[in-house]
Amino acid sequence: MKKNAIKYTKKGNMLKIAANVISGIISHAKKEAPLEACGYLAAREGVIVQQYKMKNMDASEIHYSLDPEEQFEALKDMRAKGFELAAVYHSHPATVARPSKEDIRLAYDPDLSYIIVSLANGSETLKSFKIRNKQVEPQKIEIVHKPPQYTKI
Repeated sequence: MKKNAIKYTKKGNMLKIAANVISGIISHAKKEAPLEACGYLAAREGVIVQQYKMKNMDASEIHYSLDPEEQFEALKDMRAKGFELAAVYHSHPATVARPSKEDIRLAYDPDLSYIIVSLANGSETLKSFKIRNKQVEPQKIEIVHKPPQYTKI
């Protein structure tokens, strides 16, 4: 294998995500295209139930940077609702849904899932990955149509 080649592990794990969140991610990606869209996803009881759209501070078609103020507000809201940060998502408006070398380099938390939605060739493809020590592990996605409900505390 080449020195800088992306390495994939063979075993994947499961990401559970509410159907409406998937729709929201795709909608956000389409709205921001040709720029990359980005944001956080929050979970309750092991299911991603909330999307936090964020501004791409880089305003770029090939990379993104989350707005620190929006990150802080999202985390504050998650705590208030009893959610946990479960994933970071972004779009690839013109390329496939797999982590780029830069995505892998910037994957800072091995416990998070990294979701990429591709809009390449006029189709919508959403994939999820775990990235640990520069190793990319694809995740299976289970779409949940009746996610756990929550109430504000």
